[in-house]
Amino acid sequence: MDGFNENDIRHVVEADKAHVWHHLTQHKPFETTDPRIIVEGKGMRVWDATGKEYIDAVSGGVWTVNVGYGRASIADAIRDQIVKLNYFAGAAGSIPGALFAEKLIAKMPGMARVYYANSGSEANEKVFKMVRQIAHKRHGGRKRKILYRERDYHGSTIGTMSAGGQTERNAHYGPFAPDFVSVPHCLEYRAQWDLSGEAYGARAAEAIEEVILREGPDTVGALCLEPITAGGGVIVPPEGYWPRVQEICEKYDILLHIDEVVCGMGRTGTWFGYEHYGLRPDFVTLAKGVASGYAAIGVTVTTEAVFEMFKDDAGDPLDHFRDISTFGGCTAGPAAAIENMRIIEDEALLDNTTAMGARMLANLEGLMEKHRVVGDVRGKGLFLGAELVADRASREPVEERLVGAVVAECAAQGVIIGATNRSVPGFNNTLTFSPALIATADDIDAITDTVDRALGKVFG
Repeated sequence: MDGFNENDIRHVVEADKAHVWHHLTQHKPFETTDPRIIVEGKGMRVWDATGKEYIDAVSGGVWTVNVGYGRASIADAIRDQIVKLNYFAGAAGSIPGALFAEKLIAKMPGMARVYYANSGSEANEKVFKMVRQIAHKRHGGRKRKILYRERDYHGSTIGTMSAGGQTERNAHYGPFAPDFVSVPHCLEYRAQWDLSGEAYGARAAEAIEEVILREGPDTVGALCLEPITAGGGVIVPPEGYWPRVQEICEKYDILLHIDEVVCGMGRTGTWFGYEHYGLRPDFVTLAKGVASGYAAIGVTVTTEAVFEMFKDDAGDPLDHFRDISTFGGCTAGPAAAIENMRIIEDEALLDNTTAMGARMLANLEGLMEKHRVVGDVRGKGLFLGAELVADRASREPVEERLVGAVVAECAAQGVIIGATNRSVPGFNNTLTFSPALIATADDIDAITDTVDRALGKVFG
């Protein structure tokens, strides 16, 4: 870097404070303190500008670095590709774009086409545009409504926030796009019906059907859901939920859009979260772990049936999907994604994720036995949450500042964990964990041991 050497880190800190606008961050404290600057990563660990070492239990802060830091083979794949061809607009093809699409589709029975973008928000926007265009092409514009679930998150653009089920994240950014309609969440721990288990799951799905009937089935074009809700509380739907959701979509001719931006590429122990439930989606969106953060990439995957709707009349200049993503034409993303996929396969990281996820869930259940503030633990694979409550009987959430204190204490002890952030008013009370798929038993135990100590220090 021009003008920088490793002994000149103070200049970097000052440049950051003077010019960088950090994500999700109130900057007032930086008038008297320094921001955290991460300077290096290797495997499961990162180091900040002061030299402090951390175990990263959230894969880059937002469940992204699935195969861990410092993967030279991914960097080499990117370098080799971009020297040969770094970019050409997505109206043409590229070698890595074609080859990654082939490899991805081979793991997604029933899916057929890959549309490249550069983020999860953008990938989801593409689905919304496809649904609206199908409504105009096939349904006289009527079947245009898109349903989304409370607590789910699909991106930070105005369009994806229109389908955002996290009211605090949406605050102050409206008005939003019309004809996006919410359906109830399915978190049994925060039960909306006096049922449990499979009966609760089926009832939560039927609540979606009630919204469809209220709105009019002939007006609803798609249902957009995370397979497991991420930032809204790490919510694994109850048994009985997903089979009924699939039935409802087929009954009313509603396209099913599964947002795998967090769950995809091994996070839950399978390539995609929806595989756990035998779903047959019409759209699947992916980003984050697709290239483990080594390059920006988002993809919208569709069935051939969806694709065919955009080639009915070659003589009609409005018949095709009239969309472009500038950086969807970058070749670094699919080049990195191919190598990322090879690593997951060759190192058996899906099996490791399942085994280490079971270990971590058991450890968190042990913390729940020890600390009454832990009201519920849940998750699948290396995608887990621990909901903190002031009272187990009433399930009253702890104050958000105390959740923050636990996160801060873990960081002070050298472990970076997450927490639900600006999601649901009064319910930003779940600690979140998503360590890289390479995590070892020692890593998992170190993370949960640190959480144990932090809970003890904050809550006694």
